[in-house]
Amino acid sequence: MESIAWTSRLGALALAGATLWALSVTAGSGSPKGAVQALERELPLALLRWELGDLAGGDDLSVPTVLTLGESPLLLSARQAVAELRSRRDTVEEPDAPQDPAQDTEPVRETPVTVEPTADNGVPARTLVPTTTEGYTVAGLAYIHSTRSDTLSAAEAAKPFSARLSGEAGPQVLILHSHGSECYTPAPGADILYSGNHRSTDSRYNVVLAGDAMAEELEMAGIPVLHDRTLYDYPSYSGAYDRSLAAIETALAEYPSIHFILDVHRDAIEDAEGNEYKVISETGQGSAAQLTLVVGSDGSGLPHPNWMENLRLAVALQNQIAGEEPTLMRPILLRKSRYNQHAAAGSLLVEVGAAGNAPEEAELAARLFARQLAELLQGASK
Repeated sequence: MESIAWTSRLGALALAGATLWALSVTAGSGSPKGAVQALERELPLALLRWELGDLAGGDDLSVPTVLTLGESPLLLSARQAVAELRSRRDTVEEPDAPQDPAQDTEPVRETPVTVEPTADNGVPARTLVPTTTEGYTVAGLAYIHSTRSDTLSAAEAAKPFSARLSGEAGPQVLILHSHGSECYTPAPGADILYSGNHRSTDSRYNVVLAGDAMAEELEMAGIPVLHDRTLYDYPSYSGAYDRSLAAIETALAEYPSIHFILDVHRDAIEDAEGNEYKVISETGQGSAAQLTLVVGSDGSGLPHPNWMENLRLAVALQNQIAGEEPTLMRPILLRKSRYNQHAAAGSLLVEVGAAGNAPEEAELAARLFARQLAELLQGASK
């Protein structure tokens, strides 16, 4: 009887462990389908680690690496050093991989204007507005800061964009998050659980919140939306753009009606002394986070023949919003990397606020942005 009791306890412990593992793997999945895909992706590796006696895998080394180290006691003794080197390597993007746009979104000669913070999360607030055209290409009310080596033509950028809404059944806009765990700073006392530095799987506080607000506003305007709430940067940040690209390609194949793609992020901004601050626009509806449109191109050498079409969409949208809310948008950032925008000629990366912004400021910004986007797209598609 005692052996049966011990067997039952061990079985219960195994079931509890399996349940906790499944919860950790599927955390951040935006749908049952996403959770199933996460389990299908991780289960074979977990079983193989079990066979290797390496179930914990706490150092995040891949199975092939573990197999190689296990071939020699000398190599195995250096496992911790290998893990540390790999960790340092993974913090640097591959030369051909998209870089995190938050690493370089501070346009030149952008003068900070201090305002009083209204969402009391303890983070200082600034409104960032360009005070000179130097360092920018200016197309109407749209300021563009380019990191490309060639000269950008304002006349080319100001031409009409080609992507259009259509009468097809199905979603017209795809919203997703390559870095979905990027989160905001709630007021003290919030029950937020962080998964990293300014990162959380809680969609009440991360950029999925902004995507939800955009989707709701577009739907209310009569534009069908597919919002993919999967966190492609969790649990592993490395390879997030590859995973989100696979999701984009799947969505485009399943829904040919999709003509616009918004990859929603947030920025991370510090002053010259390394102090974090949030970016604020005082709008007619209250304090909203400032937004930035990031447009990818073929400057990295990877093919992206229609990047100018995406830039034209960004310029038209920037002009549309600036006419209503002059400080809501920071200057457009034109980058060399593609950010998966080669997938469709109606693609934009949208940074809603910064890490220091309160979730409420990000949500209001997302709603104001989506309303103007709906007006622009519906007007262009008439």
